[in-house]
Amino acid sequence: MHLIEEQGRTSIDRFWEFYPELDITQYELSALQLERELAGADLVLAHEWNDPELIWKLGIYRRSHRQMRLLFHDTHHRAVSNPQAMAAYDLSEYDGVLDFGSVIRALYLQRRWCRHAWTWHEAADTTVFQPKTAERLDGELAWIGNWGDGERTEELHRYLLKPVAELGLSAQVHGVRDPHSARQALAKRGIRHAGWLPNYDVPTVFSRFRVTIHVPRRQCARSLPGIPTIRPFETLACGIPLVSAPWENREHLFTPGQDYLVARNSREMSSQLRNLLEDPGTANSIAAHGQRTIQDRHTCAHRANELLRICEDLELPLNMQLSSLAS
Repeated sequence: MHLIEEQGRTSIDRFWEFYPELDITQYELSALQLERELAGADLVLAHEWNDPELIWKLGIYRRSHRQMRLLFHDTHHRAVSNPQAMAAYDLSEYDGVLDFGSVIRALYLQRRWCRHAWTWHEAADTTVFQPKTAERLDGELAWIGNWGDGERTEELHRYLLKPVAELGLSAQVHGVRDPHSARQALAKRGIRHAGWLPNYDVPTVFSRFRVTIHVPRRQCARSLPGIPTIRPFETLACGIPLVSAPWENREHLFTPGQDYLVARNSREMSSQLRNLLEDPGTANSIAAHGQRTIQDRHTCAHRANELLRICEDLELPLNMQLSSLAS
């Protein structure tokens, strides 16, 4: 609803051009009839941003529908940053939790929030996120991501604003609800603030720039080692050279130095960006290797196969019907 209020119906209408097979139903929690909505479902996935009351109601429903399997899907850092909020979810009737990284999975088990948990990493939808050919270049560097609530302001100055100004790059930033202070800082360095960008338009924007960067939120970099957000997956799938601020690659999802370059400080970020912009051969090699890694290991099809293996653990038939409830 926030998206419709800010951007209008066009943003929603275009969504169906990219995902015509998705069946989405809006609901009011007080009027939601689970017997009707989940009729015939073998597997239900409930995302962690849902209201705790809905999570509880789904558990009650599961109790009386023993043939169904119910999984909680966590893709955020609140298990670390706000454990009280996560402890409010009643998962006692759930068959398990899908966590987007091993650190989160371990927390769920250690705190006894659930009986079973599986690591289910992020992935790229390569039917949408893929290299595109552009008729023109709009600049040298594009960064796509929200400024956040002070979670990486210092890091963005260090890894984005300072290197762009030092190298004199033509740069563009996309973000939603970015504070006035952020827009002022960008304008001071000649960086265009292009506002909200639909996720399905990310490949088109990246095709018009030569490099991009990844700046993990402080909470993720410090407390969730080894867990990247979905952004690097989608970025690498688009075939654009990527330079990342530091994060621990504990889960060995990518190969630093081959899939992307790493900058440990502002000086290294400037150096890495300069090298990619001045050496097209290296830039093309990094981009191609990163895209190949996504295609080989980190597509939505890979995650679907992993989910099917989890379903085998849950003794579900592979011709099941899936229902997903997201906030």
